[in-house]
Amino acid sequence: QVQLVESGGGLVQAGGSLRLSCAASGRTLSNYAMGWFRQAPGQEREFVAAITRTGGRTYYPDSVKGRFTISRDRAQNTIHLQMNNLKPEDTAVYYCNAASGSGSYYYTVREYEYWGQGTQVTVSS
Repeated sequence: QVQLVESGGGLVQAGGSLRLSCAASGRTLSNYAMGWFRQAPGQEREFVAAITRTGGRTYYPDSVKGRFTISRDRAQNTIHLQMNNLKPEDTAVYYCNAASGSGSYYYTVREYEYWGQGTQVTVSS
């Protein structure tokens, strides 16, 4: 089993940047397809980014494409989410997730078995 812990959230003005990190213990993250989701108050959890086991491919919804970048740090057994040009609508709790399935990547909640506790991102206008 893998334990995930997110960090790096905070309060930032619109147009600013944040870098989220997801540290893992218990397993090597290269064994998992990884992703980030977010959830705003009163809304469903939303797919934000995914990365394959090798890190060779990444996937984003249109809402964050060109602004967010997911990456792997194998030496630190960590994944990151670099968020640039943040907007107030990016305000949410951000969750790191891991999937052990055979697919290259996933973008739905039910395909990820492991979740972190979340980190709050607040973007002020």
